[in-house]
Amino acid sequence: MRSGFASVVGRPNVGKSTLVNALVGQKVSITSARPQTTRNTIRGVVNIASPPAQIVLVDTPGVHRPRTALGDRLNRLVYGSLEDADCVVFMLDATQPIGPGDRRMAERLLESGRPVIVVVNKIDIADRADIVAQLGEAGEWDFGAYVPVSATQGEALPGLVDEIVARLPEGPAFFPADMPTDQPDALLAAEIVREKYLARLRDELPHSLAVVVDELEMRDNGTMYVAGSIYVERPSQKGIVIGKGGAALKAVGEEARTELETYFGAPVYLDLRVKVERDWQRRDQLLDRLGF
Repeated sequence: MRSGFASVVGRPNVGKSTLVNALVGQKVSITSARPQTTRNTIRGVVNIASPPAQIVLVDTPGVHRPRTALGDRLNRLVYGSLEDADCVVFMLDATQPIGPGDRRMAERLLESGRPVIVVVNKIDIADRADIVAQLGEAGEWDFGAYVPVSATQGEALPGLVDEIVARLPEGPAFFPADMPTDQPDALLAAEIVREKYLARLRDELPHSLAVVVDELEMRDNGTMYVAGSIYVERPSQKGIVIGKGGAALKAVGEEARTELETYFGAPVYLDLRVKVERDWQRRDQLLDRLGF
């Protein structure tokens, strides 16, 4: 069989996590319209029955010009993922012109020597002329394949899977067939809580918020107990995250709990606390403690 790692890269908001979830067939990475939604390398496993193959997709943060120590670390995660990749899925947004960030990534990929598949995403909402123009411009990089897709609609994804598999080496499966991700349950639970806030917060506050699950335990009564800490950088942000009379925290908790109960297949008791850690994005010691 063929098996290997495919690193999914691109600038923020091109649809990397949406594509990974669609190919895996379930949610393994959170999504939102906010830049820097993905803050870790998330692995999602795709198993193909015939001919047998296993793709390990590596969802990565969006490459950007960093303004903080956290931003530096996120970019290093992306470039580090290329070292172990058997091939690279380089994503572009069909609704946006190719920009300097896309060109910098293309240059980096050309230097890496890895097989590259360029995926032009969001064709379901882009003008046909824009799609053709973008494919023409990206074609100047002369990568191995160019695949227009819609990650949200599932359009052209089987063809993309074929292109990835063709670039993987022969080898055994890395993960069992029933294991869609190697992401720890605690990390996924924390990310689901953060995802619910990303849909509610504005300005810079989404970037200032981090969530860590401190305890995750199946209790004797069959309830999954999840205790999490929500970190912000300013006391004023704490008030926004909690909301008037605790309304925001309650609403997020209810939304996250509903999704977690589906994931765990059991009742969930979600205990969330909001804490202030000043300028945590810029402090290496705190970034280490928060798991970045």
